[in-house]
Amino acid sequence: MPENTPRTPSTAPAHHPAPTPTAPVSERIPAATASAAPARAGGPESATAHARVAAPGAAPTPGPAAAPAPASGHEAAPVGVAAPGVAPGRTGGPGGDGPAPASAPGPAAAPAGHGAASPGAPGPEAAPVAVGAPGYRAVFAVREFRFVFVAHLFSLLGVVVSELALTVLVYDLTKSPLLSSLTFALGFLPYLLGGTLLAGLTDRLPPRRILVVCDLVCAGCVAVMAAPATPVAVLLALRCAIAVVSPVFNGTRMATLADILGEGDLFVLGRSLLRIVSQSALLTGFAAGGVLLTLVPPRGALVVTTATFLASALLLRLGTARRPARGTDSPGLSGTLAVLRNRRVRALMLMFWVPPLFAVVPEALAAPYADEIGVSTAALGLLMCALPVGTIAGELFAGSFLSAATRSRIVLPLAVAGVVPYLLYGPRPGVALAAVALFLAGATGAYTLGLDAWFVAAVPEEQRGRAMTLMTAGMMTVQGVGMAGAGVAAEFAPVHTVVAGTGVLGTLCLLAAAVELRATGGGDRKARRG
Repeated sequence: MPENTPRTPSTAPAHHPAPTPTAPVSERIPAATASAAPARAGGPESATAHARVAAPGAAPTPGPAAAPAPASGHEAAPVGVAAPGVAPGRTGGPGGDGPAPASAPGPAAAPAGHGAASPGAPGPEAAPVAVGAPGYRAVFAVREFRFVFVAHLFSLLGVVVSELALTVLVYDLTKSPLLSSLTFALGFLPYLLGGTLLAGLTDRLPPRRILVVCDLVCAGCVAVMAAPATPVAVLLALRCAIAVVSPVFNGTRMATLADILGEGDLFVLGRSLLRIVSQSALLTGFAAGGVLLTLVPPRGALVVTTATFLASALLLRLGTARRPARGTDSPGLSGTLAVLRNRRVRALMLMFWVPPLFAVVPEALAAPYADEIGVSTAALGLLMCALPVGTIAGELFAGSFLSAATRSRIVLPLAVAGVVPYLLYGPRPGVALAAVALFLAGATGAYTLGLDAWFVAAVPEEQRGRAMTLMTAGMMTVQGVGMAGAGVAAEFAPVHTVVAGTGVLGTLCLLAAAVELRATGGGDRKARRG
């Protein structure tokens, strides 16, 4: 199940045509997944090289700057050899931000009961030791991540096809546009419920079990949807059930990535890859689903979706190591409040939540704006694609060419500037200038990589699953609020004025969020000390 599971229709004023369903930006705006000085000892990972700590008993390679031998039996690159994706001989990473020392401390080996693989279970593959920025290829060198990545592809395919097929099915049964669009909106409403009430399960139960069970629950719900006798009310209830477990799945997977890849640069790049895949689904997913529906009826497409969820569950069960639960705190609201009492974590969550609240506005009003300026459906498609294309471009550039230290430095400037391009809507621009504004706004999403690193470093490991579940649930919820607010505002003002006003109001709110975040410690103190 991808992080931006629900895709909802944009909220449009009654006097405008209904817009095309848009995807939330949870993968685009974490920082968008997942991200200032830490609130706990250890702080964010150093911007220099990272190395796994060998398990007890593993013999280190001789030499003054030798890398520890891997605990799981996999080969680790010796210090001085560039990680995959890094040109040999370079010590400053693709960003060229200065030389990195020969070795640097990485994430400490997880203690028993806190994310370490159980004895006797297939151990996770150690993340390669890298000098400088490792690059995306280094992430794929980790076997467990490859399984998680492919499972994400299957799960994402299942979500896209099921949403489209379910919308068509409900419309065929009821001929009601309201009920048809409600199948998308129901993806938002239960998200907050599942994210707050069930977040504690992510730290109290073994993570692999949670991931597999969530996929099986989704497969079971979709299988019942595909049954010919399932009434509309049950279809909508099952859609709600999928939305309830989605934040639990996403938060658990995000926390598990930190176990698989460590808390450093590989984790940041792994999260970035999952977001890029989800954004790419905006460009291709609904088109593929539409083609499928020309070949099979909606219930047949739901059968295909069931198979994709089962494939995801199988990949996660066979391809990831068994790890014990991280913590034993209360599964209810008391544990949630314990996380939110940490001012640093609250400030980071705020920085995750404020950008998507405003970023969704031009997408939510894309169809009404196309109608306002009198352009074709093809032009509407360009407006819908511009923001995700910009997001993908920004993430790829930051992950491929900027060092961890540089990505940390640009977090607050890019985050605050995220909706400034919306001011270009003020003079009611044509399609070309509007698309440029959306592309630029999407490209500022490159700040999410640095924010991911801050977030995973600030949250205590025993609370990591709960905190990440709360963060993703909040992001989905504020996007629903933003879409609804955009529709209400467009009832009383022209669309271009609403979008430009969003640029002003959003920038002011982001400035306030940035000030609060800096007050909790600023940037990556550990990197500065290094």
